[in-house]
Amino acid sequence: MGSSQPTISGQPGSVRTTEAQLTIAARFQRAIDALAERLFAPIDIASIVVFRIAFGVVMLWEMNRYISHGWIDSIYLETQYRFSYAFFGWVQPWPGNWLHVHFHILAALAAMIALGLFYRVATILFFLGFAYVFLLDKGNYLNHLYLATLISFLMMFVPANRLVSVDAWRKPQIRSNTAPTWALLLLASQIAAIYVFGGIAKLNGDWLRGRPMDRWLPNSNDVPVIGRWFDESWTPYFFSYGGLLIDLFIVPLILWRRTRWYAVIVLILFHRFNAEIFTIGIFPSFATAAIILLLPPDLPRKVLGALRPAHTGTRSTSRSRTDDYADPAPGVPFLRRPMVQRVTLALVVGYIALQVLVPLRFLLYPGNPGWTDQGDRFAWRMMLHSKVGEISYELTDPATGQTWTVDPNDYLTDLQVGYLVGQPDMILQFSHFLADEWGEKGFPDVEVRANSVVSFNSRPAVPIVDSSVDLAAEELTIGNASWITSLDEQQELWEAENTESESAS
Repeated sequence: MGSSQPTISGQPGSVRTTEAQLTIAARFQRAIDALAERLFAPIDIASIVVFRIAFGVVMLWEMNRYISHGWIDSIYLETQYRFSYAFFGWVQPWPGNWLHVHFHILAALAAMIALGLFYRVATILFFLGFAYVFLLDKGNYLNHLYLATLISFLMMFVPANRLVSVDAWRKPQIRSNTAPTWALLLLASQIAAIYVFGGIAKLNGDWLRGRPMDRWLPNSNDVPVIGRWFDESWTPYFFSYGGLLIDLFIVPLILWRRTRWYAVIVLILFHRFNAEIFTIGIFPSFATAAIILLLPPDLPRKVLGALRPAHTGTRSTSRSRTDDYADPAPGVPFLRRPMVQRVTLALVVGYIALQVLVPLRFLLYPGNPGWTDQGDRFAWRMMLHSKVGEISYELTDPATGQTWTVDPNDYLTDLQVGYLVGQPDMILQFSHFLADEWGEKGFPDVEVRANSVVSFNSRPAVPIVDSSVDLAAEELTIGNASWITSLDEQQELWEAENTESESAS
């Protein structure tokens, strides 16, 4: 009798190859099935609910800060030029007083999120409104604003209003003590990425040499209790290596039960220290509240039960209409699940993969990313360097030889100029703005060159862009910008010139 084994004519060993391929495919299928079952399994919703409330409260506080401190005008309206993100040049401020109205609406939406009132609508509108503000001006980029944008995006999909919400009170049928695992995974992985990639970014020569902590700490020696040690030579190393170790290992230490509470205490103190030393807005409070996402999801329920012994913790038996996709029966193969589940799994995996790849894109560019700023944004490279310098522009009309010197302070706010000095892509963008300005004055072919000298982490000030290059003729692309100088080469030139000067004297 003939064998029924599959073969490929004329290719010895094809049976084994096919069997190996089938084995790999089967293992991959089993892995996908296991992943799907794990991600859609129900977990306690308590920690997600607590984070929803904290997120709404913190964002309400942030919107109030912008309104009460007059930042809406000083940051977004009192400037002649804004630095747009690639592909988002169409994002413009509302006319008249409507940007103020916009922030008041965001504050109201943040309160609705905290209360769980019309939660889906509130989260969608808040994300769109906050992303709009974030995209208004690259010159105002802050990591915590980027984080808030991402979290507000994720909150649109997370069913965080199933409990302790006005929505659950209004519609008892949506009440549930559980949420799908993927909802918590998305939020927790986003928070974990901040620490992991923040730690990876600190694995550089300057940070390991105590820079720029050696420059920052002496300016904060008035901090109670510990400030008296900030002038000591060992202090920058202590805080540099302490921050590095916390970022790299805090997530696994919190996830491991034996070290969990020690790690939580350390992380809370770490964020309180940062709040005292640095001006970083809501981030310490935001990050402290987000610790709940890394802890057991039923922890808030247990704490509530311990504080209120009489609390019965009665569980609602009501089921959401969407529970069919959120909490499926166990053992269902991935390919037999409803389409919404398969799409959800693909989107969750895709989003997490994107959040891993984007922070690593700096590896595609040569040079120090802190100096070139290529791949530095959206990568959780926080508080890594200090850039101090000066900048001016020289415009030349090639037809007449006429030249003009332009001070960016005549067009930009102090905050924008502070960023402009050390951000090559912004230096280029402003060059194009000046070229357009002079073009309207009758000089369409004007050449624009930038004279920007920057001290990077207390090094001697050197040019950050090639002052011989006509930046008006350069395009801003995602590729490597050859007109950005090399920090190492500039330092070597400075040392050579300094040595020659000393020899001559």
